[in-house]
Amino acid sequence: MKYITLAIVVFLSGLDSYAQEISGPELLSKSIAFHDPNGQWESFSGRFEVLMEMPDSPQRISTITIDLPSEYFKVIAKRDSVTTEYTIDKGNCSMSLNGNSNLTKAELFEHNLSCERANLYKNYYTYLYGLPMKLNDPGTQISNNVERKTFKGKEYLVLKVTYAETVGSDIWYFYFDPETYAMEIYQFFKTDEKGQMKPKSGEFILLSEYETIEGIKMPKVRAWYYNKDDSYLATDILRQ
Repeated sequence: MKYITLAIVVFLSGLDSYAQEISGPELLSKSIAFHDPNGQWESFSGRFEVLMEMPDSPQRISTITIDLPSEYFKVIAKRDSVTTEYTIDKGNCSMSLNGNSNLTKAELFEHNLSCERANLYKNYYTYLYGLPMKLNDPGTQISNNVERKTFKGKEYLVLKVTYAETVGSDIWYFYFDPETYAMEIYQFFKTDEKGQMKPKSGEFILLSEYETIEGIKMPKVRAWYYNKDDSYLATDILRQ
């Protein structure tokens, strides 16, 4: 038994030492090499579906098209009998409801349709499915220090990320497998008016399995939980 204990101590000590030796930018680079081994994100052009499941709510199926070189984004979302469509083509926004693009102000208001929301979806899907490559975007502040943390019983190398004031105020933590550098968890917290983290705010997202879309290893399953009590929010399932 003492040899097993010694082996565990040596392993954990080595992992902690490695976390101190590898810098934040180096860890990010290794993770990008895992998820985007051929450097294809900048020229990404592809389409995929996302099935969202929420407690006590109908499923939503979103068909997403992202064409970065053409500055084109489109999402068609279906829930029950309602289908909404948003398109942003080189900054120009258009939208439709159940195939009708000639919408009244009342219809726009009732279904919360707007160009602001179209850009929100564009930024949301491009950011989350473009991780960890999107962490190289301007305004992203990568901590140089890498921590070792245990989350849900597994050891991770953890990268802290903040953003310039013009980009966002949330504090993010990205959890990477120490051997493959695959991104397996991300977690964010809100901040107060002084920029201090609010520990009971925000969410954590567990990633599992992978789908390769246009050369990019994307998480197939994303399960969302609240930080404050670990309560379950929703699951996104990626489908080609």
